[in-house]
Amino acid sequence: MLFAIEEINNSTNLLPGISLGYKIYDTCDSNARSVGVALALANGNDTVPASSKVLCNKSAQVKAIIGDTSSSTCMATATIVGPFNIPQISPFATCACLSDKSKYPSFLRTIPSDYYQSRALAQLVKHFGWTWVGAIRTNDDYGNNGMATFTETAQQVGICLEYSVAFFRTDPPNKIQKIIDIIKRSSSKVIVAFLSYLDMDVLINRLSHHNLSGYQWVGSEAWIFDSQTAEMDKHHVLDGAIGLFIPKAHVRGMREFILDLKPVNSLDTDILTEFWETLFSCKFKQSNLLAENQSKCTGHEDMIGLQHGFIDMTLMPIFNNIYKGVYAVAHALHSILGCNKTCNKTMQLDPFMILQHIRNINFITKEGEEVYFNVDGDPPAKYEIINWQPTENGAVDFVIVGLYDASLPEDKQLNLQNKSLIWAMNLTQVPVSVCSEKCSPGTRKVLQKGKPVCCYDCIRCADGEISNITDSISCVQCPPEFWSNHRRDVCVKKEAEFLSYEEMMGALLTVASLCGTSMTAVVAFIFFTYRKTPIVRANNSELSFLLLFSLTLCFLCSLTFMGRPSEWSCMLRHTAFGITFVLCMSCVLGKTVVVLMAFRASLPGSNVMKWFGPTQQRLSVLIFTLIQVVICVLWLAISPPFPFKNLKVVKDRIILECALGSAVGFWAVLGYIGFLAVFCFILAFLARKLPDNFNEAKFITFSMLIFCAVWLTFIPAYVSSPGKLSVAVEIFAILASSFGLLICIFIPKCYIMLLRPEKNTKKYIIRNKVNF
Repeated sequence: MLFAIEEINNSTNLLPGISLGYKIYDTCDSNARSVGVALALANGNDTVPASSKVLCNKSAQVKAIIGDTSSSTCMATATIVGPFNIPQISPFATCACLSDKSKYPSFLRTIPSDYYQSRALAQLVKHFGWTWVGAIRTNDDYGNNGMATFTETAQQVGICLEYSVAFFRTDPPNKIQKIIDIIKRSSSKVIVAFLSYLDMDVLINRLSHHNLSGYQWVGSEAWIFDSQTAEMDKHHVLDGAIGLFIPKAHVRGMREFILDLKPVNSLDTDILTEFWETLFSCKFKQSNLLAENQSKCTGHEDMIGLQHGFIDMTLMPIFNNIYKGVYAVAHALHSILGCNKTCNKTMQLDPFMILQHIRNINFITKEGEEVYFNVDGDPPAKYEIINWQPTENGAVDFVIVGLYDASLPEDKQLNLQNKSLIWAMNLTQVPVSVCSEKCSPGTRKVLQKGKPVCCYDCIRCADGEISNITDSISCVQCPPEFWSNHRRDVCVKKEAEFLSYEEMMGALLTVASLCGTSMTAVVAFIFFTYRKTPIVRANNSELSFLLLFSLTLCFLCSLTFMGRPSEWSCMLRHTAFGITFVLCMSCVLGKTVVVLMAFRASLPGSNVMKWFGPTQQRLSVLIFTLIQVVICVLWLAISPPFPFKNLKVVKDRIILECALGSAVGFWAVLGYIGFLAVFCFILAFLARKLPDNFNEAKFITFSMLIFCAVWLTFIPAYVSSPGKLSVAVEIFAILASSFGLLICIFIPKCYIMLLRPEKNTKKYIIRNKVNF
């Protein structure tokens, strides 16, 4: 402050012709003393001892205050001077509470608020993946407010505090011992310390006694760059610590000014005398030498080469904050007094006017740094990231490894440079501090009961769900046509399932269909070869050939149910099935009626056969078949079957099937087939005891019994079969019923024609009444 005031007073550009004076008070970091000092400054008297260099001929009432460095004392001072609108600029009080202008309207500072530091610390912890940390703070406004902001931000970014404890350096040893015990019991390996350097010194001393090393410390600006704290860490407890500090600065001439200080040359001897005596461990007054056993100060001792914290140039950022604060007041006065080559010295200086001008100042220091305050009286928030790296001689090197700039977008605020960091225990790998290991893709987090959100179990996603990110809190349902893979991290296209010719089941059914077709062709060939024999002619050869033709179509229509469903195949399979089976039933029904009519024709005086001759037989088959054709045409016209992707029957596959379209049309087709089959069965059953030489009704009865049994069994089997099995069941029913008709009606006749030709004669039939 003295350096800045002297520099301003010697300047011809800033406040020309005006000299700044000052009063210096020592608050001893006491709130009570701070209140007394504030009252003295506000009242303009000298009731409190002060070291002063009065260069003013105006009222002694102070126009601006530089200080204090502690948040608590600043709050006490700001509460007193605020109602008087006396500007107060602190270089090192960081509590976010001081940004509240309703409580502290005249407070400003040249160091960023802890609001930004706390958020920066939370982002720093999150950057290294530490989600399970402990926290220790100073039990005062600085520590409590700073840690409150850190805790709030930490929760927002997914960081949990295993413990958060507070202490003050004057607390009894047993309280600090409790904190040591908490650290020992904890599972977290990272400790965030929002402590003043004095409290940190006390804690380090106790930690060293318990040899509590191996913890990764994350520190606030109050101790992370303090060389005295590093010197006290004899057991290297804090090695690898990382934290934030205000950016490096350089004030030209500052070092030379300090080294050139001589108490004997200064009018303000009181403060410099005490400074000098402490610096060189000597005394100016001879009366105290014997008692203190110290040498006598001459005032001409050489500070060059002296190692002492008071002249440590690593504290230049703090010096720079004081420097900027003094210049802010000077620039405000320069603006108010309308200074150009001269200043208006007659103007009355109102503290409120000075405060308003300080709030609005914007200037560039001689080092090129822009100085201004936001609406809360805070400067732009920038921090350097400091890493404690031990050197070979046992000292600590404060290495800058990154930068935090709150003015940038959130994703760019934290910028770590490509420098190797040293961690606790001199490790080069980032320590791990988590309550639970990360959940890999394919799993989701489930919180452990009664524990913080950072403690969880990893549960595998259910079938059809995935998580493709680490630490997912939920699994995502795959789209309807997709399914989760084995690892549950990717949705893959569901396999389309339909009955194909290539697979075993499809191949067997295809072979069965072709065998049935071939078998029917062989039977037709045999019947054609023996068409003039009595056994063929006696059983209505025309209807027999038409029945064989319809059976051939029945066997072949089963092939339409295989392969990938398409619009045309869906319409073809159901209509072909319905029409061919009605044609088949019409022929069987015609043969049954022929048996009945033949029996009646054999009665004396009966001419019934003329009413059911070949023409009537053809017409009956045609009419019965046309009725089914009409039903099918109406079905196709109103609501035809169509290809459909069934996603409900089987979860992990797509069932490609044919939807019915109109259920009424489908059941009308089946119902009509069933009606003909039941009617045919009833007629055949009634004709089963007719004379043996025309009794084909027994074989028809048995074939219809098989036919009805197959299709009655088909209904529950079809409903209960999933996927392509339902199609296979339908094909099996078609083939089984077709084989039943073929074998029951035609195979006995083929047996006689091929193996028992002696029975295939008119004489033998009449004599032995052979069953046809």
